[in-house]
Formats: sequence, structure tokens, C-alpha cells
Amino acid sequence: MKIKWLGHACFMITSDIGTRLITDPYQPNEVLTYGEIKESADIVTVSHDHLDHSNVAAVGGSPEVVTGTAEVKGIEFKGIPCYHDDAGGRLRGNNIIFCFQVDGIRVCHLGDLGHQLSDKQVAEIGTVDILLIPVGGYFTIDAKAASEVCNRLAPKVVIPMHYKTDKCDFPIAGVDEFLRGKGDVSQLSASEVEFKQGELPATTQIIVLKSAL
Repeated sequence: MKIKWLGHACFMITSDIGTRLITDPYQPNEVLTYGEIKESADIVTVSHDHLDHSNVAAVGGSPEVVTGTAEVKGIEFKGIPCYHDDAGGRLRGNNIIFCFQVDGIRVCHLGDLGHQLSDKQVAEIGTVDILLIPVGGYFTIDAKAASEVCNRLAPKVVIPMHYKTDKCDFPIAGVDEFLRGKGDVSQLSASEVEFKQGELPATTQIIVLKSAL
């Protein structure tokens, strides 16, 4: 399985047999200047309907759109309801956490999670091999809260997303605040990384990708 960070909360995940999945496709604007998404996919997951996460029209290939629990092209998606804020959704609405397995590897994409996970949500998420987690704060959990989520879920790999970059001018923090004081961090010059079942790290490794767009 390959994971490519296109930018923001948008990843392209490609299975060994070539099934392509895109998460939370964004719509570029004056403050979110990642390049236009021109990739094709078989499946698109959308955690919520904000424009920086739901630009399904940009994705080619007539993908099937997943907004909750579903089975598509042999992949079972568990959609776990949560909130975009810490006020029960009153500020920014709802959010869906997606858990799914590709090539025997369990992936969890937290979308725009805005609060600490409940015990029930942690149990529903279950085992996580690769965690795609927002870390920028303000609109989502911040670095401290993200660290606590990582500790509770104990993934083998953490890939941060939804943080300030030279292509994202939202009033959020960069990734360095999340990385501060943590060991086993790899900051790659590449946008894509490949994972194999049985070859994941024994203890949590953080991988920071360079955006592809």
C-alpha cells in the first residue's frame, strides 16, 4: 500500500492491486493554495461537508463517495460519528472518523476531529496501524490534544495533516509544535511512502510527508 499526501487532509491511498482511494479532497482558494486535485480514484471519503474537505467534483474516474459506514470495492469502511469542535458540534458541526483496511493494514483518518475521543470512540476505532491526524489546532485538535489521541490509539505510524504550511494560511499552527519533544520522527522530502503488512515499526513512528500539490 502506498500513501501520498496531496495536501491539507487529502491523501491518495493506492492498494497493491491498484485500487485508489482519496480522502477529504480540498477546494483551493486564496488561503489554501495547494494545487488543484486532478487525480482519479475509485473511492472518495468525505469526513464533513466543508469545502476544504468535500471537493469530490475535482476527483476523476467517477469514484464512489463514502460518507459513513459502507463496503466499496472490497474495502470495509467504518464511519464513527464525532464533532468538528469541543462543543458537541454547535460551533462547526459534525465530523466522521474513517477506519478501513487496505492490504492488511488498518488505517484511521480522523478528518477534522475537534475534541478528545471518548472511551466508546476509542473502542470503536480499535487497532490502528496508520493514523492520519490533524494537529494544527483552532479548527481541529491542537498539538497537545493530538499527542494525547496518539497515546490512546497507539498506532504504529502517525502521519500529521491539517497544519499550517506555505500553502495553507489558515490561523493554525505548523507541524513543529506537534513534533516537539518526540522521538522517532522522519521528515521526508517525498510526498509518498509505501507500507507492507508485517513490516510496520514495533513502536510508534511519526512520518511527515511533503505535499504533492
